[in-house]
Amino acid sequence: MPMALIFPRLAQNFVRNGYFPTDEETLRRICSALELLDPDAGARLYDPCCGEGCALHWVASNLDTLHDTRTTVTYGVEFDKGRAWHSKELLSFGLHADAHDVFVSARSMGLLFLNPPYGAVVADKGHTGDRHYDRLEKVFYQAAVPSLTFGGVLVLIVPHYVMDKQFATMISRNFEGVQAYLAPEQEFRQLVVLGIKRRSESPDPETVKRLVDIGQGQLPMELPQEWTTAPYLIPHVPGEPAFISTKIDAEQLQLELQRVEASTLWPQFDRVFSNGQLAHRRPLCNLSDWHLALALAAGQISGVVEGDDGTKLLIRGDTIKVKDQEVQLEEADNGDIRTTIVMRDKFVPTIVGIDFTPGPALGRLVNIR
Repeated sequence: MPMALIFPRLAQNFVRNGYFPTDEETLRRICSALELLDPDAGARLYDPCCGEGCALHWVASNLDTLHDTRTTVTYGVEFDKGRAWHSKELLSFGLHADAHDVFVSARSMGLLFLNPPYGAVVADKGHTGDRHYDRLEKVFYQAAVPSLTFGGVLVLIVPHYVMDKQFATMISRNFEGVQAYLAPEQEFRQLVVLGIKRRSESPDPETVKRLVDIGQGQLPMELPQEWTTAPYLIPHVPGEPAFISTKIDAEQLQLELQRVEASTLWPQFDRVFSNGQLAHRRPLCNLSDWHLALALAAGQISGVVEGDDGTKLLIRGDTIKVKDQEVQLEEADNGDIRTTIVMRDKFVPTIVGIDFTPGPALGRLVNIR
C-alpha cells in the first residue's frame, strides 16, 4: 500500500487513545540515517507500539529499496484492535495484544522502533502496575529494550519534555553513540533519539547531561533532512526468535489455527489412528511370562476375552509397584541386638477383569495375578 495513501488517513487518528503516529517527513529523515550491516542477511525490525504498522513498514521498505533486496522482517504489536488488524496486512508478523503480554526472545531484534504511548503512569490503560516510573514512555522503553541485540539500533520518539535525569540515565546506561534531534513536525513536541545498544555499563555523564538539558528546555537542532555522517548500521541476528502473546483472542486464535492447520491432529487423524482399524493378529507363539509382563506393563492387554467354557471377561492389564519388607536381626559382640529393616520395590503384573458371563456372577470383579 503506497505511503502517500496511508498517512493522510492516519492524520485523522492523532491523539485518539494516546495514539501519536510518526509523521511522514520525520520518517523520511530517520530512514536516511539507517542502513543494513549485511544486506544479504537482512535484519529484524521490531515496533512494540506499531499502530497501523505504517511507520515500521516505511522503514523496512526504505531499507530494502536502498540495498535492492527483500531481506528485512518486521514484527509489530498493537493494543487497539482496528489498528492491529491493519498492521497485520503491512508487517511480516503482527499481534493484537498489550505489549506487556508479548514475549520476544532477548536480543533477537536488530532495530527497535519505539514511539510509545505518551502520558503519566496513572493513565496507563494497559494496567502494567509499574510504579517505578512516572511516565508511560519509560515503562514501554524498559519493557522493549531487552529484545534488542547488542549492536542493535534504537529509534526512540518521545516528547522532549519527558527527558528527565531518570530517563536519560536509563538510555545512557544501555546505549552508546546517542544522538538526539527535534522532529521536523513539532505539533506533539517530539524528540528523536538514536543509539546503539551496548552491554549495560555506568551511564556516560556527558550523554546524561545533554539529554537532561533537552528535557529542561535547551532544545537540540532539528533532525537533518539528509544524513551526512556515518549511518546507524542495523545488524543481522541469526536464528528464529520467539514472538508470541501470552493472551490471545478468538479471532487471532482462529487465524493461527488456519495457518498451522496442516500440522494439527484432525487433518492427520486417519494416519495417526489408522493402527486402531487394523485386524488383530494372533502372536506367532504363546506368550512367555516375560512377554506377558512387558505387555501388561505397557497396558496392551485389555478388551473382552472368552474362555473355552464360555466365561467372558472384560479385562484391563497393568503393572503395580509393591514393597517387600525384610527384617534382619544381627547380634553385636557386646550382646546388643541390631534390627535392620530392608524395603524392596517389586513390580507385579496384574489383570483386573469384570465378569460378563450371563448368570449369578455377572458384574463380579476378578483379580488375576
